[in-house]
Amino acid sequence: MLREYVYWIYILASDRNGTLYVGVTNDLYARVMVHREGLLPGFTKRYGVKHLVYFEEHGDVEAAIAREKTIKRWRRAWKLQLIEQANPQWRDLWLEIGD
Repeated sequence: MLREYVYWIYILASDRNGTLYVGVTNDLYARVMVHREGLLPGFTKRYGVKHLVYFEEHGDVEAAIAREKTIKRWRRAWKLQLIEQANPQWRDLWLEIGD
């Protein structure tokens, strides 16, 4: 039996217009929690990037990875515009993805 997966592209920020991080995962809640709690060393822990400000759902892993790579190559202004369109108040969307 094939299991259907959902994949997520997400953007974390340190603050409004702060440092950004773009990632992809199949478990958004768990992945963001790892970032928020600083459980792994790396970029997000070093720069305090832990506010979920944008996410989008994909049903295909290849499409999700391709989208993540595309967004990572974007100019910063384009990433900010993407966030502003979906989340103009830069709310931390963490509570909206509750398990």
